Amino acid sequence: MRVLMLLLALQIPLGLDRGFLAPSDNPVTREKAALGRRLFDDTRLSADQSRACSDCHQPERAFSDGKRVAVGIRDQQGTRNAPAILNRTYGRAFFWDGRAATLEEQVLLPIQHPQEMGAELSTVVERLRADATYRQQFGDVFGRPPDTSALSYALATYVRTILSGASEYDRYEAGEPTALSPTAQLGLRLFRGRARCSRCHSGSNLTDEDFHNTGVSWGHRPYDAGRAVVTGVPEDTGKFKTPTLREIARTAPYMHDGSIATLEEVVDFYDRGGNDNPFRDQELRPLKMTEEEKTALVAFLESLSGEIREGLEQRCWAELSPLLPNGDASDFGRFGPMANRDRTA
Repeated sequence: MRVLMLLLALQIPLGLDRGFLAPSDNPVTREKAALGRRLFDDTRLSADQSRACSDCHQPERAFSDGKRVAVGIRDQQGTRNAPAILNRTYGRAFFWDGRAATLEEQVLLPIQHPQEMGAELSTVVERLRADATYRQQFGDVFGRPPDTSALSYALATYVRTILSGASEYDRYEAGEPTALSPTAQLGLRLFRGRARCSRCHSGSNLTDEDFHNTGVSWGHRPYDAGRAVVTGVPEDTGKFKTPTLREIARTAPYMHDGSIATLEEVVDFYDRGGNDNPFRDQELRPLKMTEEEKTALVAFLESLSGEIREGLEQRCWAELSPLLPNGDASDFGRFGPMANRDRTA
């Protein structure tokens, strides 16, 4: 059962629903989030101790990795793009195919996947129990030594605190008329109107948390059947979960397979109605937008980058990056000026 957590609601950026969504048996606390953040960056969660969660979900890249598909231990390439894990506290299903119903379930699966982190959970727990600091932290938070359940709860809690909001779009919606440029305002009207984007990208997180077939990778071999692999329903063939559009300008490449490199190409893809196939979503159809309209839509999408907060502390990567050498937030320390963690500390 999911409950609305109002505690720490003031930490939530402008534009998002107020409060955290969390199970009643795993409430959000600052101490648990801090433990989860340490685990998130610890390579000991992988089989050969070479990969951490933060390798595929990098804070300086809005918790994505900039690669076409995820890369795991021994440089194995997966088949899907590592999604930006932003605002997942509001999620109803997890992974591109929705195979996990909760964050507590989701966070353990990459650790065990042979092409990702490839570890046995029992081995990970043994490593954590061998660390005196972890024993102390788990004891303080859960009242017991590290175990699989506590590992899951701590990681899930940290991921729930990763929030993106307070963008130019949010300020415009809050009543600041000059927050969006005239071009981006035209893009917003298209987004909500004849471009039909808001049919799927809706709500404060700009996703309906549902699954759709847009024809991406149709005809490729081997073909990724997406949601149908989970449900066994033929009509779900080629359906993938609608991603959030928060920070979308910073999380290229796009689509479940990372096959589209730029926002301009994404707009072109939808302008032609996606790729035709027997299971294509009925909402998709050719739009025949002008070049001016396409430019405006991209400008609006770029306005969706704002503040990123994580670990119940603010990390404003979008604001920091332009001020740093080469525009690279990583030059300021892995997690910005407020923290500079050792990956295995």
